[in-house]
Amino acid sequence: MRSIPHDLAAFLVEAKRRTYAGLDDDATVTTPLLTGSKQLEHRAPPYTYRDIYFGMGFFVGQETVSRDDRVIWSMSYSGGAGADITDRNSFLAIYKFLRLALLGVRAEEPFRGPRLFEQADMVYRNEVDGSLERFHGIETISRHEGARLYELHYSGGLLR
Repeated sequence: MRSIPHDLAAFLVEAKRRTYAGLDDDATVTTPLLTGSKQLEHRAPPYTYRDIYFGMGFFVGQETVSRDDRVIWSMSYSGGAGADITDRNSFLAIYKFLRLALLGVRAEEPFRGPRLFEQADMVYRNEVDGSLERFHGIETISRHEGARLYELHYSGGLLR
């Protein structure tokens, strides 16, 4: 079994804060590898982070971390706003709140956001099991009164 590089968690936190969480689609590369995708990247040698996803209301994606041009870690995810949410302004409000929550990513669990984040009338929850080596989780955004607005499932780990 390969050991987890000591600086991988810190790199993931930095990469996530400098891509979608911090910059939204402004972090998108001009020519993505896959036509029709959004592709976000962050480099801090020897590491390169890449997040490629498709969709908006419902989306599917994959994050990878390469070390010296070899992919060593990956996370797949899928989810999005509830099917009953169709208004663009509602999408934008939900994803703006999501990005705020994701800025709270921590090296102890550098997968998505913190376990709990609340602001105004929305609540973000992140339930995760595992470590950087192998993990899975679910994140949700709900109104304080309980109406679910968004849900995402994710899993991944260290490649061997």
